This record gives sequence, C-alpha cells and structure tokens, in this order.
Amino acid sequence: MQQFGAVAAGVVGCLVVLAAAGWLVRRNRRDLGTPAERAAYETLHRASLVAPPLRAGLTANGAAKAVRHLRALLGANAVAMADERALLAWEGTDEQHAARVLDRAAPVLENGTPVVLGAGQLACGDSTCPIRHAVLVPLTADERVVGVLAAFAAGASAGLVRAVTEVGRWVSTQLDLAELDRSRMRLAEAEVRALRAQISPHFIYNSLNAIASFVRTDPERARELLTEFADFTRYSFRTHGDFTTLAEELRSVERYLLLERARFGDRLRVTLRIAPEVLPVAVPFLCLQPIVENAVRHGLQPKADGGVVTIVADDVGTDCVISIEDDGIGMDPDLALRLLSGEAQASSTGLANVDERLRQVFGDDYGLQVETAPEAGTKVSLRVPKYHAGVHANA
Repeated sequence: MQQFGAVAAGVVGCLVVLAAAGWLVRRNRRDLGTPAERAAYETLHRASLVAPPLRAGLTANGAAKAVRHLRALLGANAVAMADERALLAWEGTDEQHAARVLDRAAPVLENGTPVVLGAGQLACGDSTCPIRHAVLVPLTADERVVGVLAAFAAGASAGLVRAVTEVGRWVSTQLDLAELDRSRMRLAEAEVRALRAQISPHFIYNSLNAIASFVRTDPERARELLTEFADFTRYSFRTHGDFTTLAEELRSVERYLLLERARFGDRLRVTLRIAPEVLPVAVPFLCLQPIVENAVRHGLQPKADGGVVTIVADDVGTDCVISIEDDGIGMDPDLALRLLSGEAQASSTGLANVDERLRQVFGDDYGLQVETAPEAGTKVSLRVPKYHAGVHANA
C-alpha cells in the first residue's frame, strides 16, 4: 500500500508538472500577442538573419545563406540570387529553372526594372512542375545594378510582387552598407598609406648617416642600430591590419627614439611610464609614432640643449589614457587646433591623420587633445577603450 501511495504521488507530481508546463506554453503564446504581431515578429526575425551574410556584399557564400531565409520570408516555391556573371544561389524546389535564371535576369540587369514572368515564359517541360510565375527585381549597391533577386511561385499576386520588390530594396540597403564598409576600409588604408608617406625622408637619411658614423668607431653599435632601423621600417610599412597592440606600437616608438638618440646624443632624453595592464589594448596602427616624431622634430630639435620626451600610458577605468609630452619650444594653441582640423599644414606632423582615425573608429569622444603654448612645451593626449566591438589587434 505504501508503495502504491508513492507511485500515486509520483503520478500526481508528473501531472502537476505537465499542467504547469501547459500553463507556461499558453502564457508564452499569449505573450507573443495577436497573430498579426506574431507574423511581424517572424518577419523581423527572418530579416535579422538575412542581414549578416549580406554585409560582405553580393557573394556566392552570402547569397547561399541569405536565400534560405528569403524564401521563408516570401513564402515562394523557390528564391534565387544572381549577379551580372552567374547564378549565386538557388533555394527551393524544381531546380530545372535554376539554369535559366541568368538569361531571364538579363533585362533586369540591363534596365534596372522589375520583371514578372508568366507560365508561357517559364515552361520547363515538366507537367507536374508547380512553378507558373516568377518575379525578378534588381539589386543595387552605390546606385548601380549589381544583381537580381528572383522569386518563383505558383501564382504572381499583387501582394507577392510588392513583397519581392520591397525585399529587393531591403537587400539593396544591406549591399549599400557593405559597400560603405568597404569604402571605409579603403579610406582607412589610404590614410595609413598617407601616414607612411609622411615618415620623414630626413629621418631615414639622418638615421643611415648616424649608423654609418659608427661603422668604423663602434661596429657593434652600428649593427644594433641597423637592426633597429630594419625592424622600424618593417613595422611601419607592414601591409596587414588596421590595428596593433599598444605593446607593439610602443616597441616601434622605442626603436624610433633609439635611432634619433644615435644622432641627438644626450640632447634627447626619454621617460616612459607604462601600466602593464594596458599593453594588450588594441590601438590604430601608427597612432603614436607620428606624435612622438612631432615632439622630437618640432618641439626639441630647435632647442640648443634638446629636452625630454615623456610617454605615459595609464589604465583608467574602461579606457587606456596615453600622453606624449615634450618640454620643447611649444606652439601657438590656435595653430595646434588648425593642425588637428587639417586647416594648417606642417611637414610630417600627422596629427590630423591620427585624430581623424581615432574619431572614425571610436567616436568623437576619442580624438586627440593638445595642450601647448609658446616656450611651454606640448602635451598630446589620447584615449582608447580597452575593448571596442570590431576592433582587434592584428598579429
């Protein structure tokens, strides 16, 4: 009897759990709202799944991932995407129609206007084929027709035509964003190339002269300096990655200063205070060296007795705060502002370039700040977040 009671209690417990589960399901169904609200949610969810593959542009890989969700979004028998050269992806039944997508897309690619095809134009020789109509709309990027979205179905209602047209526009928006991303990357690469071009020819010439002066008097020092010069130029002209670690950027700065000290001797003194916690932080490539070069060439070189460059990197909450300060001749604060805005030009400063790249990547709160006055030295400060989405240091 006791055993039966235990079993009965277990059954009752299971029924309670099942009842609770059923209540939760019903409650969750109610939480999703009306059928119209659920349909809207499903549409938005499908759209959110389509967007990421298209952010790389109109590619075969992205199209193959996107058409799976586009077919469900449109409720069509099949959906295809093509560019100007080839069919990129087909999703659905009756693949015998896939071979002729590019031929049927030709007028759309040429004129940029949608096309609706009827049964007579889609005859495939299969009497059981359910596809009787197709809607083809242009896909654009940067105001150019770059491809076609095609939906194949048993009927071509006005609703389907409107739906395919609107989805085509939405896909084109994603392709525009992809083109914008590529343009931004090209701009960033161009800015880095411009910054490399600003590496002073005088610095290269003077460094090689300084190395040559040690060849006879101190061959070991000459070899060390030549190695540092090779490493500095290799880093400065590397071709991969928009970002590096603060540790790598500082290592390049140290090489630069070592080469300058070979020429300046005791006239150039350097102080570094770096918090170890910020060494792995990702920073834009070549964001410090132009500022340090500016301090040496425009701040200290004109002084007969030289001076000190102080580089500090602190761990401050969610940010890494870096400052580069010299006790040189300084400059007019208005001139510093014009240099940052690009209104004034000064050879090899690179300040406007660095400021623009910081703001592009991290936002306007992360530009350069310059404190200076005539005969009072110059301090340039910048902040970078210790973590920022999409920013990773390249090895």
